[in-house]
Parts: sequence; C-alpha cells; structure tokens
Amino acid sequence: MECHVYYEGDDDPKKCTARRLEKFDEATLYRTMRQVPYGVVLNPHAEQALSPADADDGLGTLVALDCSWESAEEAAFKMNGVHRALPFLVAANPVNYGRPFQLTTVEALAAACCIFDDWDRAEELLSHFRWGETFLTLNEEPLRRYSNCADSTEVVAVQEEYLADEADGDGTMSE
Repeated sequence: MECHVYYEGDDDPKKCTARRLEKFDEATLYRTMRQVPYGVVLNPHAEQALSPADADDGLGTLVALDCSWESAEEAAFKMNGVHRALPFLVAANPVNYGRPFQLTTVEALAAACCIFDDWDRAEELLSHFRWGETFLTLNEEPLRRYSNCADSTEVVAVQEEYLADEADGDGTMSE
C-alpha cells in the first residue's frame, strides 16, 4: 500500500508524523495539490466511511491530509480521488491520547491499512513511533470488526455501536 500525504507544514516539525514517515521512506509528501496522486483520500469531512470495499478504488494508494483541522475541508475538496472518512478510533499519540477521532497522519494511514486488511503495512508505518503499537492495541477490536465489513453501511453500523457505548460511558462493546 503506497502512502502519500498532502503536507501544509503548519505544525511542529518535531512532532509531525508525516515528516517522520517521509524520513523513513514510508510516505511521500507533497506541498501542492496537483502533485498528489489519485487514491483513497482520508478526508475527515467525507460523507462516506472507509470500508474494505474501497481497497481497489484507490489502486493501492492512500492519501492523507497533514494540515490544520480548519483547512482540512478546503484542502480535501480540491483533491482528486475517492474520499472516505475513518470510522470511530481512539488516538494513541501523546498529544491526543484517548481522544476519539483525533488521529495523527500515521495513525490515519495505519488505520486505513488495517481496514484494508494490510496489518503488516500498518505495523511498518507505526514501528517508527514509541506509541505505535499502543495505537493498534487500543483499537484492535474496532479495526478487526471494520476490516470484516462488506461496505461502508456495515462500517457505520459498527461505529454506531461504539459511539453508543462511549455515550453510555462503559467503554465495552455489546454484541
């Protein structure tokens, strides 16, 4: 799975997971939209959830956005590709640990790889971060369940179970 990142460079370079991925030849960073290849765009504002059915749509290419939340919607709107939002997952990075939907670029790419049932690639991406394994541990159950879904509708149904449990505050899944 090829990983590409539209990179605006508006964060702390020492904490930027996209730059670290580039350093280890795990992802290619682009500063202009027209350079970014066609693929599955991990867009937090997309109307459809990422599912295993999307694996072939991007022709083996994942595209992440590394920009502020404020500019993400505008940036994603301009990108070519199949736009999908990641379902409910919890961050393991030190800045947003335990917060749902507050993933770093590497967490987003790794999650997409897991949903596409490419766990080895996810582990490769996360191996460059002290907390990388923690991300997979925290999210193992939902990622496995999402990766077994047929389509976006099923992913959303699984996500709704997690969100209902979060609202209840018990943090456990009901079958």
